[in-house]
Amino acid sequence: MSSTTGPEPAAPWWRDAVCYEIHPRAFADGDGDGVGDLAGAAARLDHVARLGADAVWLTPFYPSPLADGGYDIADHTAVAPDLGTEADFDALVARAHGLGLKVLIDLVPNHTSDTHPWFREALAAGPGSAARDRYLFRPGRGVDGELPPNDWQSAFGGPAWTRVPAPDGGPGEWYLHLHAPEQPDLDWRHPEVVADFERILRHWLDRGVDGFRIDVAHTLFKAPGLPDAGPGQHQDILRNHLMPYHDQEELHPLFRTWRRLLDTHPAPPGAVPPEQRVMVAEAAVFEPARLARYVSPGEMQQAFNFAFLESSWDGAEMRAVIERSAASMRAVGAPVTWVLSSHDAVRPVTRYGGGPRGRRRARAAALLMLALPGAAYVYQGEELGLPQAHIPDDRLRDPLWERSGHLERGRDGCRVPLPWEGASAPYGFSTAAPDACWFPQPGDWADLTVRAQEDDPASMLALYRAALRLRRAAPVPADAVAAPEGPADGSWFAFDRAPGLRCLTNFGPEPLPLADGDEVLLASTPLDGRTVPADTTVWLRSAGGTTAIAS
Repeated sequence: MSSTTGPEPAAPWWRDAVCYEIHPRAFADGDGDGVGDLAGAAARLDHVARLGADAVWLTPFYPSPLADGGYDIADHTAVAPDLGTEADFDALVARAHGLGLKVLIDLVPNHTSDTHPWFREALAAGPGSAARDRYLFRPGRGVDGELPPNDWQSAFGGPAWTRVPAPDGGPGEWYLHLHAPEQPDLDWRHPEVVADFERILRHWLDRGVDGFRIDVAHTLFKAPGLPDAGPGQHQDILRNHLMPYHDQEELHPLFRTWRRLLDTHPAPPGAVPPEQRVMVAEAAVFEPARLARYVSPGEMQQAFNFAFLESSWDGAEMRAVIERSAASMRAVGAPVTWVLSSHDAVRPVTRYGGGPRGRRRARAAALLMLALPGAAYVYQGEELGLPQAHIPDDRLRDPLWERSGHLERGRDGCRVPLPWEGASAPYGFSTAAPDACWFPQPGDWADLTVRAQEDDPASMLALYRAALRLRRAAPVPADAVAAPEGPADGSWFAFDRAPGLRCLTNFGPEPLPLADGDEVLLASTPLDGRTVPADTTVWLRSAGGTTAIAS
């Protein structure tokens, strides 16, 4: 009696996928009004496909007063009129699928816009009404309820509570908003909230989406009784999992319910089969073992690794983040999901020092991230090496600007429209006048356009295309994790992505000699003979297989 062993089944597509984030209003304008839209995005998807990405993630395109960049949603199952129609959305999904790209969209379950019909109904109904139970309305503290119900603070600055007058002139209640006042938080213990978001998920699945990025996935449930956070807890409000509104236990049964829905709801033609759909958590949880719970079996498949994004350009720090992340995710059988940039973060070129040094480090960081086993997300413009743009005060939109008393400029500098071609703004983004576009573009971006970089083998765009091509040719085993090797001071480290592909990053000031026989496949900076300059990453076919540095 004999047996044969067939080939190992292919790992799910999302374990090693590269997903390209599109911020629609700043990606491409299809109708010439100065605002990016779905038709413009669909027309430019060939850029994403040529880059070598596996999927696109669209940030919110829903009707919104835009108090927070579209994350204040008035209708979770419609398309914002300035971005197009439902037919435009369907055309974008069909175009993406035709190019071999999966489509992920944002699900924003923590809050609605204050213009949402539910919230308008709640304000009109008054204290004690059933309509208010979908949100978190509470009487205030103090003699006349003039103080907020607790000490919670908004992520955008100031109290997380706003008081509204009662319709009958009586004492007004306060409502909770962990973000801007225009974003009232929902009560996730209310059955209508739970049911409505299952409806929302089904709606977009029926329209062909392949997955969802779950916005602020760690904040949906608040501790019973809404207790004070206490002294000192607000010093690191976004990264403290001990906050009474972060990382509550009730999240995980909810996410398991959503996962079952995604795994069983029928898929329309062109979309991935139900069992291949993906959910990715935007969870600002910086304790690796707790973050891993979001991607434990039966919940989500990916969770953004913000610790990696927020690492400074320091080899010891980055190596520690990589090792801790890999160990925690391996414990639950999930891949690490690496990110260097997003619509919420200062762009890497600027974050790593700006100018030539920042560009050099951003190139090295890109090759480092794309070599790591696991999934990776690329934010539009990252592949062009765009720096953070300066926005004039009178054009700033981010609520951080006003809520901080004009002390924090916010995130608008990374949300400037993409430069596609031409010598001056709007660089092919729109046919509208430059001052009519979503945000003003810098006057010195002519060399950073897609067209300018298209045929330049030394460009950032060429580097990303080459890296994604090599990455696809070197798939990793499903259980692969990075195991960096190098000196304790972090001046350099190296790891194997897969058999035949090794990554080495030189963080230190001194050049590093390569071992004899190591073949350089790709380098973020030109090498000096057989030495790797400072702030440089190389991909190697290593002769020795254990070290990339000559003894």
